[in-house]
Amino acid sequence: MMLNFFRAIPFPSWLSDTLFTLGPLSVKWYGIAYIVGLFGAYFYARRTSANKTIWQAAGAKKNGLIPNKRMLEDFMFFCLIGIIVGGRIGFIILYDLGNYISDPIRIFKVWQGGMSFHGGFLGVVVATIYMARSRKIPLMRMADLAAISAPIGIGLVRLANFVNQELYGRVTDVPWAFIFKGNWEARHPSQLYEAFLEGVVIFCVLWLATRKFKILTKPGIATGLFLVMYGLFRFLVEFVREPDVGREQFGLLTRGQAYSLPMLIIGILVVVWAMKRSALAPEWPQEDIKQEEKKADADA
Repeated sequence: MMLNFFRAIPFPSWLSDTLFTLGPLSVKWYGIAYIVGLFGAYFYARRTSANKTIWQAAGAKKNGLIPNKRMLEDFMFFCLIGIIVGGRIGFIILYDLGNYISDPIRIFKVWQGGMSFHGGFLGVVVATIYMARSRKIPLMRMADLAAISAPIGIGLVRLANFVNQELYGRVTDVPWAFIFKGNWEARHPSQLYEAFLEGVVIFCVLWLATRKFKILTKPGIATGLFLVMYGLFRFLVEFVREPDVGREQFGLLTRGQAYSLPMLIIGILVVVWAMKRSALAPEWPQEDIKQEEKKADADA
């Protein structure tokens, strides 16, 4: 064990969880990751919705609107609420309900941590359903835009987990193991595994699928692929991720695996369902068309 310690990589002493401090105010990398990730997802979704070529397919029928700039701005706001509220409530219910019942005031102590991806995911699902119904956009089209954009934020938040030296992995002797603060054992940098798999890999696969194979012409495929990949990657990483102390497993599965397995199964079903459907093409809001016509007349 001591040999593993000397072979491991010490966590960089210059890397702090705080970006800067101004008086009593401390700006954390974790918060920055959420903000940058959310805006990054918004701009990517906006750029994708404006790229008309990837939404068109031979013989595709017109079906429903595609969200414009204003709609995506509203969607970003509702997703932010869903992530914060859903992530917090999800953590309480899924991971630590007993302690919060005994001390309810802890619910409001968000600075002490306690956010659940699966809870935040459900919050975004609620935001997506609300946006689709209130703006009269097909649900799966709205969900697909969220699915292809979400990996940006997920990857950044996982990097912030690494900077915070939290959610690290199990003890290991791999040459890239890290020594995190408060530990005297070499551990898997599972946060980096998740940042790469759940962020970079999912984003690249969905980018290739939307640009090269035009999966957005069959609403639901992108959403299903996201669910499949996230569920699979999270399930696998859990084998090397240190379980939370005092939070029992579900039989042979960790809590993370138990909560991710339904995502994997539902994702497969959604992909199969979407593949069997006919190709559909969206219609752009009339105000967007009018703006394009005015721009064309001005350039003429």
